Amino acid sequence: MDDHKDTNENPPGGEHQQDDSSHQHEHGEQDESDAESDEQRVEQDLLEEEAHPAAESETVLDEQHEHAGHEGEGHDHSTHEGHGEGHGGMHEGHEQMFRRRFFVSTLLSIPVLLYSEMLQEWLGFSVPAFPGSEWINPVFAVIVFAYGGVPFLQMAVPELKDRSPGMMTLISMAITVAFVYSLASVVFPTQSAFFWELVTLIDIMLLGHWIEMRSVRRASSAVDELAKLMPDTAERITDGGDTEEVPVSELSEGDLVLVRPGASVPADGVVEEGDSDVNESMITGESKPVSKDPGDEVIGGTINGDGSLRVRVGATGEETTLAGIMRLVEEAQQSKSKTQVLADRAAGWLFYVALAAAVVTAIAWTLAVSFDATVIERVVTVLVIACPHALGLAIPLVVAINTSLAARNGMLVRDRIAMEEARNLDAIIFDKTGTLTEGEHGVVDMATVEGVDEDDALALAAAVESDSEHMIARAIREAADERDLSAPDATAFEAIKGRGVRANVDGNEVYVGGPNLLTQLDSEIPDHLQRFADEAGQNAQTVVYLVRDGELIAAFAMADVIREESFRVVDALHDLGIEVAMLTGDSQDVANAVADELGIDTVFAEVLPEDKDEKVQELQDQGKLVGMVGDGVNDAPALTRADVGIAIGSGTDVAVQSADVILVQNNPMDVVRLVKLSKASYRKMQENIVWAAGYNVFAIPLAAGVLAPIGILLSPAVGALLMSLSTVIVAINAQLLRRVDLSIPELPSGTPATDAQPAD
Repeated sequence: MDDHKDTNENPPGGEHQQDDSSHQHEHGEQDESDAESDEQRVEQDLLEEEAHPAAESETVLDEQHEHAGHEGEGHDHSTHEGHGEGHGGMHEGHEQMFRRRFFVSTLLSIPVLLYSEMLQEWLGFSVPAFPGSEWINPVFAVIVFAYGGVPFLQMAVPELKDRSPGMMTLISMAITVAFVYSLASVVFPTQSAFFWELVTLIDIMLLGHWIEMRSVRRASSAVDELAKLMPDTAERITDGGDTEEVPVSELSEGDLVLVRPGASVPADGVVEEGDSDVNESMITGESKPVSKDPGDEVIGGTINGDGSLRVRVGATGEETTLAGIMRLVEEAQQSKSKTQVLADRAAGWLFYVALAAAVVTAIAWTLAVSFDATVIERVVTVLVIACPHALGLAIPLVVAINTSLAARNGMLVRDRIAMEEARNLDAIIFDKTGTLTEGEHGVVDMATVEGVDEDDALALAAAVESDSEHMIARAIREAADERDLSAPDATAFEAIKGRGVRANVDGNEVYVGGPNLLTQLDSEIPDHLQRFADEAGQNAQTVVYLVRDGELIAAFAMADVIREESFRVVDALHDLGIEVAMLTGDSQDVANAVADELGIDTVFAEVLPEDKDEKVQELQDQGKLVGMVGDGVNDAPALTRADVGIAIGSGTDVAVQSADVILVQNNPMDVVRLVKLSKASYRKMQENIVWAAGYNVFAIPLAAGVLAPIGILLSPAVGALLMSLSTVIVAINAQLLRRVDLSIPELPSGTPATDAQPAD
């Protein structure tokens, strides 16, 4: 600013202007220099992060392949700010760096390829020579090595310092041997140069890393996708009733915010005014918008529908549901599974296998043809082709995609090992109430006397119960609503303690209540209604009667309604070879009624909350791997005892410490999806491990030249191409996990369970 003032205040050609012009020019050069140095500094930081051994304990992806290691900088999960320093941001930086170096190195490699005598001979072309053209190959090769190759050497240093040589060390050895040998050929012209092979090798390695980083970034993008859900700003309502736009980070608990139609909810809170449908699919996996009215809770990051809402902020920053979910996703991606530990060890040993193979190859070829360019070519090819890229990515990519898929489907993984173990479950225990059943009574059957229509009787009962909040009253009203019945007006409502309710409807005195009501009214029970009541009692159902003007005209059987999806869940788990058990505090008769309807294998009834974990232990003592599905609160000991503890119906409460996996929705079908995802993920891990290990079994001998007697020899460039190709294949195979079918088949028509018959 001062510079501009000086220029304006002095006349053209004045001393001050001249001095200032000079100063501005120098300042501009300094800015350019600073910008260049900043870019170099950022790139250097990436290289250091890329191979920093300390990062190996930070993230799952990075633990498995050191060149992708980084220590994520701290960032606020609840906003976009700083999130680029997280997983996706760092991997995107790696991707951009390798892409830039690949294109620049490839461009610089063109002169080397054009002036390569071997390529000219192979491809039948020639380029004009000129004085000094013999220096094109060594000069440009040195530049390519310095720009595209040295970064690999820099990333190998931490491996050597940590005494854990790996992929970067192998790559560095390969390109260094090729580089030194090629430079020696300039001093000693009798040797064949390796320049075109060197630059091609470096280009392919850069391309492979670019593609790999792109795959890693896409696989680990779940956290970044969640972060993008939270808006950057919010409309805060002031005490005067006006609105002001403020950064989300400035919101505090107790603030009142306006959420316009189509806008993102800026923080967790409670609706104070307005009604709307809110899309929570990105958080809970629920595809249908959820209706929100005053008093309902809303989640930050969800999308408002057509209505306008005024929300009182309840949680901000790291305390929001979205931030908690992001922490769980990050922790799941950071934790190691048993398969990953195995892959870790294999990748570590592969360096020594490759080094030994290179030494044996060098000795064998030296004895066979004497020490020349052929020996160097074989050694370099072995070192390059054996790089454990594919083995290093085999598991982490699957883990990252698995975690992303789970989060998108409302499954939050707290323990990676438990998630992997879910594929082997022998038995799954469900807590009955609220999991397999609705947890509330419903009308499951009814009977009327001759001349009384069922719909008329149900509408009459709903009218009498219109002012009651008892669970039986709600069940009757809901049953009437399901049939689209219109209840007549009721007056003179009265609750009769311990017996039922009464009201006047259309001039008739109408009662709804249990057996005690009939005793009080001295009403006779017709034979067919008595049989109906007896059968309901055998099924552990509650019977409620409808009396009009002293005459019993209808009876309703009430029960805790079995969820329609529970039938499909039990059937699907049986198809997966998993035993289904049910645990409840209800009586044995009630438990057996539900179990018989659902086809459950094992029933634990009349179990006290503090004894639930003993039932889990009982199945474990039979040598079974047991999963427990409960609400995460009353079932905490049982969830902890189980091999896989699954908290269902906890909503977005991510603080369920006793569970290994949290199912956001109260939907038992997610248990089946969890098992199917675990099985599919493990299959992908196995496929990738088999490919990566099998590739090295065949590739190393091929690179060493075992097929030389029949004229087949791989060049270092071809070796690098094969190595990169194996990595790409592993990455593509991992991405195919996104196509896993987590749907649950419908039950065959005609199956008794297709009609969700409630029982309790």
